[in-house]
Amino acid sequence: MNVHTSEIDRVMQADEARDALARLRTWAETASDAELKEVDAGLLALLRSGQYPELSREYPEDFTVDAAYKASLPDLQNGPSSLIRGAKRAIQHVGISNFRLPIRFHTRDGADITLETSVTGTVSLEAEKKGINMSRIMRSFYRHAEKTFSFEVVEAALEDYKADLESFDARIQMRFSYPVKVPSLRSGLAGYQYYDIALELIESAGVRKKIMHLDYVYSSTCPCSLELSEHARQTRGQLATPHSQRSVARISVELVGKACLWFEDLIELARQAVPTETQVMVKREDEQAFAELNAANPIFVEDAARLFSQSLEADARVGDFRVVASHQESLHSHDAVSILTEGATFAAESYDPKMFATLHHPG
Repeated sequence: MNVHTSEIDRVMQADEARDALARLRTWAETASDAELKEVDAGLLALLRSGQYPELSREYPEDFTVDAAYKASLPDLQNGPSSLIRGAKRAIQHVGISNFRLPIRFHTRDGADITLETSVTGTVSLEAEKKGINMSRIMRSFYRHAEKTFSFEVVEAALEDYKADLESFDARIQMRFSYPVKVPSLRSGLAGYQYYDIALELIESAGVRKKIMHLDYVYSSTCPCSLELSEHARQTRGQLATPHSQRSVARISVELVGKACLWFEDLIELARQAVPTETQVMVKREDEQAFAELNAANPIFVEDAARLFSQSLEADARVGDFRVVASHQESLHSHDAVSILTEGATFAAESYDPKMFATLHHPG
């Protein structure tokens, strides 16, 4: 025989249910792990609803990722177009900048040199795509990084990440500081000059271009100041000195033809155009020689751009080019600058507002 109390069939009211749940949660706060394990899983979930879940605070060193787990990982960056924020527009360049790794380069004399190299890799992104997998750019480049640099190696890397990311246009840029041993003017000493060089491989609308950039640092003596100083000496017996300043030209060239334009070749082209390159090892006889060299080659910033252009035009390995020159004045509190371009590759109506600021070389 079953005996029922008068309360057994009564419908519980909402406030009674809330009170019962509160009492259960109070009990759960002081219950042992063993007691909690005996509680029905559904009831345990109810007790913990609305509370911060109990998470492990220990790193699971023995956890391994299988294919099923990997497939379950969320990937918002490569999600559907419904996740796009902002205008559904194509993006010309998206990727990663300044990931660094050692790269081996050939020198003109047949040796190899390994240099820390900063790599920037970007691809185009279609309007209906949310984003790209950034790490694929690095993985693509690392697959080829052990080989000695050549544009063919970079082209292989570019082909890989274009395929991986299903993009039409792509760009790889590599920046490094290239050492060349340079002799002094008269003392017979020599020291290493470090040249900021960047290489680019660009593919746009099915056209592929190879670009080399060089920052060449030189001294520029103002021709006007030189003449005024000589005038003071000759007419009044007044000692006067012309002003000179450290100057920088960023020379960018499109590489054309089958013949190789070595880094050393471009450096020598710049030095032939403007021979007043800043010096590494200097004794008194070198300092005097440098003063004489500057007096023999006074140049305005306009002269510098045209002199570099003349050297570049004469080399069959150079296609389009750009010369950006900055004479960082010792007379004025501002700099004198010029830009000269040849061909469509570097033509632009607008420039980065801080482009000239990047030409300051502290030495």
